[in-house]
Amino acid sequence: MAAAENLTRDEAAARAALLEVDGYEVHLDLTGGPEAFTSSSRVRFTARTEGDTFLDLTALRVHHLELDGAPLPLDLVDATRVRLPGLPAGEHVLQVVADHGYTHEGRGLHRFVDPADDRIYLHSQFEPFDAHLVYGCFDQPDLKATFSLSVDAPEEWVVVSNGTVTERPAEGTAGTWRFTTTERVSTYITAVVAGSYASIHDVHVGPGAGDRELPLGVYVRRSLAEHLDTDEILTVTKQGLDWYAEVFQMPYPFAGSYDQLFVPEFSAGAMENPGCVTFSETYVFRSKVTDAIRERRAETILHEMAHMWFGDLVTMRWWDDLWLNESFATFMSVLCQVEATRWTGAWTTFLDAEKAWAKLQDQLPSTHPVADEMPDVESVHQNFDGITYAKGASVLRQLVAWVGQDEFLAGCRDYFERHAWGNTTLADFLGALERASGRDLGPWRDQWLLTTGVNQLAAELDVAADGTYRSVTVRQTSPRPNWSGVAGTAEHVERLRPHRVAIGLYRRTDAGLVRDERVELDVVGSTIEVKELTGAPAAEVVLVNDDDLTYAKVAIDAASTEVLTRELSSLVDPLARAQVWSATWDMVRDGELAATTFVELVRGNVASETEIGVLQRLLLRAVAAAERYADPGSRSTLLVSLARAARERVKATPPGSDHQLAWVRHWAATAKAVAGELGDVRRLYEGDLTIDGLTVDTDLRWHLLTALAQAGEATGAEIDAELARDSTDLGQRQALTAHAARPTSAAKREAWERLTQDTSLSHTRSRQIWSGFVRLDQEEVLAPYADRYLEVLDTVWAERSLDWAIEFSTHTFPHYAASDGLLARVDEQLAGDLPRPLRRVLLEQRDTLVRTLVARERDRASRPRDGGDVTARR
Repeated sequence: MAAAENLTRDEAAARAALLEVDGYEVHLDLTGGPEAFTSSSRVRFTARTEGDTFLDLTALRVHHLELDGAPLPLDLVDATRVRLPGLPAGEHVLQVVADHGYTHEGRGLHRFVDPADDRIYLHSQFEPFDAHLVYGCFDQPDLKATFSLSVDAPEEWVVVSNGTVTERPAEGTAGTWRFTTTERVSTYITAVVAGSYASIHDVHVGPGAGDRELPLGVYVRRSLAEHLDTDEILTVTKQGLDWYAEVFQMPYPFAGSYDQLFVPEFSAGAMENPGCVTFSETYVFRSKVTDAIRERRAETILHEMAHMWFGDLVTMRWWDDLWLNESFATFMSVLCQVEATRWTGAWTTFLDAEKAWAKLQDQLPSTHPVADEMPDVESVHQNFDGITYAKGASVLRQLVAWVGQDEFLAGCRDYFERHAWGNTTLADFLGALERASGRDLGPWRDQWLLTTGVNQLAAELDVAADGTYRSVTVRQTSPRPNWSGVAGTAEHVERLRPHRVAIGLYRRTDAGLVRDERVELDVVGSTIEVKELTGAPAAEVVLVNDDDLTYAKVAIDAASTEVLTRELSSLVDPLARAQVWSATWDMVRDGELAATTFVELVRGNVASETEIGVLQRLLLRAVAAAERYADPGSRSTLLVSLARAARERVKATPPGSDHQLAWVRHWAATAKAVAGELGDVRRLYEGDLTIDGLTVDTDLRWHLLTALAQAGEATGAEIDAELARDSTDLGQRQALTAHAARPTSAAKREAWERLTQDTSLSHTRSRQIWSGFVRLDQEEVLAPYADRYLEVLDTVWAERSLDWAIEFSTHTFPHYAASDGLLARVDEQLAGDLPRPLRRVLLEQRDTLVRTLVARERDRASRPRDGGDVTARR
């Protein structure tokens, strides 16, 4: 993590003022062996005036450096830059020939060898600032240029890039691949994928293709090709292309094909390289998955596709507007799902998943404005977070409610037409929306985008003796975070925002609790009376922010809470149910609702949950409530209740359904609390127990075995035997998690040593290890690692990449040792001189630690004084 690897906004602005880049001609030689490759980069650019500047380049060695046909001395080459002092005004051609190293942490050009057949697969990942790890370039988003690529590749390989192939070697032979020159694009979305990929091809004719036949390609490594459900992927792709073309009134804007590649060990979910979109292989399903996972894959496909217009065609000038790039794609992908695909309930998923992530991030001490300043690239790495993606998208949803969806989309069309192939700022986008809607969005921007924190909305109900409302008032507050006043954090500022919301009244019918009245209004200031409801019959349930139009916490009034505690399962609308579940989970995390009560609320109502994604998240939250937020003295009792309830649901759920699979996985995860249940998990794993309609496929076998391993009921030899059965790299990853999950000193020591000492370990495999290593119910065996965690941080942050160090520090934090003593030690660490990203990580984990301690105390106080079984209370 050398400091020179960074690029500041000021440096980028100065370089953009000096230079205009015309194009890159890049040649890569990928035939040189497993450690390195050679790149030749020819850059055509113009200097507006004479001045000093630099080219970005990180290389193992530089062979040749030439400017305008004359060699340059190699002592101009620094660790990550080529200095260009005294550059004359005028047109220039700079050539660089260098050797670069392949990476294993998902940046630059990542190299992977498939253990199934020893075939090699490469993929690039350049966002935000890693193109210069592969070729010399001016690596910033506002220096757009055309991009021409040629690649020397071994036999059997295929090569894919942003352009379409114009020349390739004869099938099965080594040789050179050449691609068409792209339109003007930013360096971070240039791409190359190479290796022994298998592919399926199709052609799309429709609005998304414009007046041509648009070639489509889907790629995957050969050992996974049989598992690729190409039909669904292509269906979603075509639906998305046509919908975006219609709402933006512009077909897919790039001249080439639309290829989507599922690449091994991808470090993110996906990346929007135009014409060469890369995805994580987690979206290739070799075993049965629930439709919630398929919905997520569709959202990711549509998210990356939205970037073709917003991000690739029109690009932010600097990373200050990263949030707008990602938030727009997130919002539009969900809207596209609802209007163009079979996932018409995607707004429920958005509420239950994305908004939950946003609220979690926004209540951390590291929260930041949606439109945040990014002084350098190092800051960007930390801001691929819940504010940038989820809160920003939630705020855009509120903006759409504020200005109107038709006006919003009209503004988008204006924006694309005015700024195609250029760079913009937030002001350009809001200006387009102002022209389309007639609204002044300056105050809205200041209140929503330049501030932090989440408001709370609550309904205050005054019911007359005749059962009608004397008044209904919506009150807005700005809750004080629990980190307020902690050293190194910003002071809490009370802020109230304008909200466009709906108030829904739900009344009891033969069908259940059904909304039969709805009022939409603007909430501005601390209180507003909903005059339309004066004199209306009182409802059983009142929901503020009905239809989930705004971004806020929602407090449920006492009368509605009483009804919902008994009858939540009868609330017919899935989105309304998700609103209630979201509010109760917020209360658990805020220490306002006992974790035990939440577990019982889940047990009593979740059986009738129709939405598979909501069900799966509720089951995960129920386990988190029991293991993290409940009094540790209640943990085993709560897990027993969850395991027994899960077993009952396994028996009662329709055979072969998604719900059955979700309940089986939940049962296995909780069965450790009940000896007999754990025995049946083993019987299911070994084939001695069958469940009607359930196929115990490869991934479910690993889930069952890992559950046994975590409970101390599976040996290392058994894990190795399962690995022999599934010897793929995916099996190797699962085995890493299962080994690390065992509650033995030897297993934890081996996992820790690999994480802290094996620098060749890929980012993907590291994630597998720490996901097994940290288990909240293994306090005793993990106790020594609380100290070791704090002791190793200096070494990790000195020697490992920034992204790896951030994730390691986050995911191995010793939450299993939650105590006031750990809190004091973290505060002592924070009092020292720390790298800025590490300080952020520790502040975030400190917040979770404080929430854990507060929630446990709340749960402890809720237990019956006579020591009775808390799970028996309803």
